Amino acid sequence: MDGDHRRWRQCLLSGAVFAVCMAGTTLPTPLYSLYQDKFGFSELTVTVVYAVYAFGVIGVLLLAGNVSDVVGRRPVLLWGLACAAASAVCFLSAVGMGWLYAGRLLSGLSAGLFTGAATAYVMDRAPYVGASRATFVATAANMGGLGCGPLLAGVLAQYAAWPLYLPFAVHLALVAASAVVLLRLPETVREPRPLSTVRPQRPGVPPQVRAVFVPAGIASFVGFALFGVFTSVSPAFLAESLNVENHAVSGLVVALAFFASTAGQLAIGRVGVGRSLPLGCAGLLAGLALLAGALRWDLLPLVVLSALVGGCGQGLAFRGALSAVAAASPEDRRAAVISTLFVVAYTGISLPVIGVGVLTEPLGLEGAGLVFIACMAVLVSTAGVYLLRRPVGAQRTGKPKV
Repeated sequence: MDGDHRRWRQCLLSGAVFAVCMAGTTLPTPLYSLYQDKFGFSELTVTVVYAVYAFGVIGVLLLAGNVSDVVGRRPVLLWGLACAAASAVCFLSAVGMGWLYAGRLLSGLSAGLFTGAATAYVMDRAPYVGASRATFVATAANMGGLGCGPLLAGVLAQYAAWPLYLPFAVHLALVAASAVVLLRLPETVREPRPLSTVRPQRPGVPPQVRAVFVPAGIASFVGFALFGVFTSVSPAFLAESLNVENHAVSGLVVALAFFASTAGQLAIGRVGVGRSLPLGCAGLLAGLALLAGALRWDLLPLVVLSALVGGCGQGLAFRGALSAVAAASPEDRRAAVISTLFVVAYTGISLPVIGVGVLTEPLGLEGAGLVFIACMAVLVSTAGVYLLRRPVGAQRTGKPKV
């Protein structure tokens, strides 16, 4: 029992470190309007600054998605914390746009390094009979950390001094404390090898997995695109259309989407993988419809409902997509297929967001948002109809592992 208590303590501590790193990736969200006032850039620039983060994540997934299996979990997590600290320093030092781009890129690198390695570490440290609870810890740390970032920054920016500096100073202190905690935790890879032995994983989708992967990838793309729009342009919409200039409220609205996603991911145990994907698509469609209503009639309650319903749909859809794709993949290709799914998802968090930024100037924020919603609604509806006609449970070709 003492051994189990020790392992659970280490599992929870590693989850806390995971949450601290992920919080840093969404910390700037409610602050973009302040940066716009300081540097005088457009809404397009806001979306590009935001999307640079996704490019950093995709780069790590393509080049080093499996590195923690080779060199060990702790070195990769320490590199991730170093990138998170460097990102905070960039924002603290920002005197021009270059600092913001660099900060977001480093933030993406930290998230890319942490996403796989920290999830694996949390699972490694859990007692042998606690896999489901460890999954809960990893999910809550990941999405909960993403939600805490804008909430923390919004509250500090609204109610404390130095709004463009204090949030990053606080995060830098949390990163330093996390590094101390991580150095006291044990390594879980039994025989680490040198970094020179790492070979990049090549993403790919075997032909027998494509029937599952296509709708799962579409649902993941739309879910992450919805999150991308929420975290990049929703503060501007709240300020310009609803006259909500309270940074804490802006941060809370974004945080609600991530917290709802956590709830959606945790609900998959009761819903089941076969139903979670079509239900997630339905939730995403409802969230998009609510967001369209909020843009059309300038109603804050609809923005909040969109965050809650769309976030829950995203959680159901992505966890279901991940489980279905993993179950359908051959064991020797599973890691590559899952990496491909993450690449598709993070493409969704970047390219559509930039598209909204491009359309904002000729169409306005409302028009650009409605075009985005229409495109995403078509995609997710197509995926949902396909899944209803061909449920994922009937398409499995590999041995379930999740």
